[in-house]
Amino acid sequence: MAKIVVPRWGWALTGSGHYFTECLELIHQLGDVDLFVSKAASEVARMYKQKFDLPKGARLFEDKTASAVPVGMFYHGDYHTLVLAPATSNTVAKCVYGISDTLPTNVFAQAGKCRVPAIVFACDTAPELDTPAPEGMVKVYPRRIDLENTQKLKSFEATAVAESLSELRAAIAQRRAALARGLSGG
Repeated sequence: MAKIVVPRWGWALTGSGHYFTECLELIHQLGDVDLFVSKAASEVARMYKQKFDLPKGARLFEDKTASAVPVGMFYHGDYHTLVLAPATSNTVAKCVYGISDTLPTNVFAQAGKCRVPAIVFACDTAPELDTPAPEGMVKVYPRRIDLENTQKLKSFEATAVAESLSELRAAIAQRRAALARGLSGG
């Protein structure tokens, strides 16, 4: 694999359908991006009839190794930002409690250890919300623990938590602006 010369975006997909197709569209707008896909995200892509049709220059890493080999690239400066979107309540809980047993949770942990800023689009952010499903919108009622974990994640250093698709877009735009000004850190 060729060494990355200019740091790029890292994007991790989990097994949430919450604005999954919209997240794939956002990936196309980033340009230089690597996509980290959990096993559950691969299943969701099939449910939503989506393919990982990535922009030119993008790389795809699927969760197929026990040690999550691709995470080592964070230690070599390959990434300026990690986007974890959409993030299931399970993934958010694992991130909050330091569990890194999937490719997305592992890249989140490594990004933090390498001081790479992260943007997390948490799915369970309100006591009641509408979310897209393959057959249309459905009502979801997140549990109190899910809401508490989202709040805890907001306290993490160099981590922005988006609670809506518009907040995710805004966080990405803010990060792009910071990068354009030459501000790489969190």
